[in-house]
Formats: sequence, C-alpha cells, structure tokens
Amino acid sequence: MDRVLLIDDDAGLIHEQVRAAFPRPGYDVQVADTGSDGIASVRASAPDVILLDLRLPDVSGLAVFEAIREIDARIPVIFVTTAKTADTAIEAMKQGAFDYLHKPLDLEQLQHVVDEALEVARRMRSPVRLADSASAEVESDVDGAIFGGDPPMLEIYKAIGRVAAQDVTVLITGESGTGKELVARAIYQHGARAQAPFFALNCAAIPEHLIESELFGHEKGAFTGADRRRIGKFEQYSGGTILLDEIGDMPLQLQAKILRLLQEQTFERVGGAETLHSNVRVLASTHRDLRAWSAEDKFRSDLYYRLSVFTIHLPPLRERGTDLEQLVRHYVSRFGRTLHRNIREIAPETLDRLRAYSWPGNIRELQSVIKQALLRASGTVLLPAFLPELRTEATSGPSGALPDLDAFIRAQMTHDTNDVYAETHRQVDKLLLMRALEHTGGNQREAARVLGISRQTIRTKLRSLGLTVNLAVDVEDERA
Repeated sequence: MDRVLLIDDDAGLIHEQVRAAFPRPGYDVQVADTGSDGIASVRASAPDVILLDLRLPDVSGLAVFEAIREIDARIPVIFVTTAKTADTAIEAMKQGAFDYLHKPLDLEQLQHVVDEALEVARRMRSPVRLADSASAEVESDVDGAIFGGDPPMLEIYKAIGRVAAQDVTVLITGESGTGKELVARAIYQHGARAQAPFFALNCAAIPEHLIESELFGHEKGAFTGADRRRIGKFEQYSGGTILLDEIGDMPLQLQAKILRLLQEQTFERVGGAETLHSNVRVLASTHRDLRAWSAEDKFRSDLYYRLSVFTIHLPPLRERGTDLEQLVRHYVSRFGRTLHRNIREIAPETLDRLRAYSWPGNIRELQSVIKQALLRASGTVLLPAFLPELRTEATSGPSGALPDLDAFIRAQMTHDTNDVYAETHRQVDKLLLMRALEHTGGNQREAARVLGISRQTIRTKLRSLGLTVNLAVDVEDERA
C-alpha cells in the first residue's frame, strides 16, 4: 500500500479529490490540516509521497518543505498552489521539490505525477542486496537483489565496493535486462549520498526535443509552449545522484552539454543566459558499445572517455554458468509466495530446458518466464509443461500488430485524411504496449518500467487504445 500525506487546510474539495484519486486498498491517504501537524506526521511515520499546499494557516509551505527535507530529503514533495505565478513553488523546485500543481487539481495529472513520484521513491528506498548465493533470503522487493556466485559476478561486487564511496562518474554496461539499474542503485545506497535523492532518467524514453529541457530546465518563452520556467533534473536533484539510463541513445547535440556539466558542474537552462552550478553525482548505463559508436561518430568520443574512467560491465545471463539454477530456485521461491503457489521441487527436465535457452532478455526475461510458469503450475513440482514457449527468435507477435510502419504511413497518405500524425502515433503506442506486455507476461508494473513511463500512463493508454490484458501477473495491481 502506497502512503500519501496531504498537508492542506482545505477540508472540503481537495481532501475529497485526493481520496477519490487514490482509493484503498492500493493507497493510504493521510491528511494534516496545518504545517506543524504535517511535520509531526512525517516524523512519526515517513510517507511515500507528500502533497503540500503552499499556503497554510500556521506556517508557509516552503518552511514546511525545508523541515521535511531535514527529516528525510528522499521523500518526494509535490506542491499544490492556487497562484499561477508560483515563484515560491519554483524556488522549492530549485531546492529539490518533485513537482508543483495548480488548483483546481486535474485528477488525471495528479495521478500521473504522484505515480511518478512513488516510482522515484521506490527506487530510492528499495534496498539492493548483493549476495553470492541465491539461497540467501531477501526481505525486500523481489527485484531488489543482485545474485550470482560465478567469478564475473564476484568481480562486480568488488567493483561496486571500490567505487561506491568515491564521488566519481561510473559507466555501467551490459545487455538489456542484466540489472544495470540495480548496480546503479547499489552504488548510490552504499555511497556518501545515500540520504540524498536518487533519480533515474531513461534517455531513450524521452522525445529528443524534450530531453534537454528535462535535464537542464528552460526559461519562460524559450520555445513554443514554454509558458513558465521549468527546473531541470540537474538543478532539482543537486546534492543527490542521477542515473542517465541508456545514455547511448542521447542526442549528439546534447552530449556536449553533458560533458561540460561533468567537467565543470555548470550549465544554463534552455533559453537562459545565467550560469548555474549543480552538485550531482552522475551514473550512466547503456546496452550499446560506446567505443564502437564513438568510432562511427554516433557518440562523442570525449564524453565516452569522461564516462568510462570507471566501468562496470554486467555479463549476459547465458554467460553466468551455474548462476542460472540458483536464480531459478530463488525466483520460484519468491514469486511462489507472492502468487500463492506451493512449488517445492523443480523437475530436472525443467532446468534442462531453461539451461538450453539463450535468454536474450536476460534476468528480466527469466523473471517473466518463472512468473508465467508459476501461474500455470499445479501441484508441488514445476514441470516443463508449465513453461511458456521459449522462442529463440522473435515472432510476428499477436494479431493486429503493425507489420510495417513505413507501409502503414504510405497507405494512410493515400486517403483523404488530416490525422496521419495522430493515427501513426496511436499505432506505434499500440505496438509498443503489446510488445512490452508480451515481454513481461502481462505485468503492467514491469512493462511501465521497461518503457520508462508510469503505470498510470500505461493504464490510460490501454483504455484509450481499447486494449485488454488477458494475463496479469502483477499481484499488487490485481489486488488494487
């Protein structure tokens, strides 16, 4: 259950709106009518996210925010305000607030922002355990552990230990699904900035024309649609840690600005002339070979050399020897409890089939396969018949998937239509969602993580596209 604290003295509409937007049993909404009550509530039991009114009867919202930061700087705080020119809210963003919203609240926007904040909070707080044996029990989230006893994994544990306390940039490489973000979170949690915020940004998931503003912010009027100043992540999370996930997909023109930030810790907002300073530790990850991309002028070589001072490379699952059996037993045990399956034994033939597979999706794919097998299982032995089809090559996918994007666009343009752009994006969204949900076995939480969007966005898009999920393996979502 996600805990949301609302600090607002409006006992009517706002309280009702927030409780309606975040109903039980998925959420627990607590309300404080004054700033002092809100601070006391945070001290007594830290919530997962806070909605904070700027105007309170006893003390300013900014003062409450500063007190909350002293208690725990990792709690995402979202300001709500009636003022359209919220200078104090912008100032709070500069000091580390997560976002600010205007009253009257747009419930869909509120749900989207809170879901994003909850995901950020989860990544900061979910402990990453390093264990050389999968027999070790992990009390936290099932995805919050890095397992493996093979020599390559033992070297990774040592590398994390060597670099975590050093305030340097780290480049984490490896195929998709090998656990690069877990390694980044382990570095963060074992470092000197563990009590400061952590934020992971997927460079491949944000449109090219928006990513510069997302990272560095922009001034009002900097471009069409920039109706207010925006505080970027490097300013918002100063003092903390930022993971630039899939940095290999970052636009070339933005890489020069990243290089300057790493070298000088300075930058300007888009459309601004003021030089700003940021004290952020940068971690980067990619599934691409940046050395090869640099040779092909697809990635700046000077940025590659700056990032790769310390590199951690994660091996693919197919190269981890005996780790596969340990991981299978661990996930059968963990997911079995979650999915209420009493599996006590794994048939040797089942392990043989799993060992024979190449695992192109690595750990993420293994988790999905185990969940699907458990949902199909009966009895106490995991038999090969319970495993989903393990295909070496991707198939054409479910019926209705888009076969050829170029052909689709050409066909649309032959008709008398004026919405080719919208329809193409709709079809791309449909294909992406189907592929992501197919990959995760219907797990909407995991599909949202793979796509780099919130669960609320996935739900909204599924409804708008008229798609349904026949196999849901996210037990928390089902209960909610």
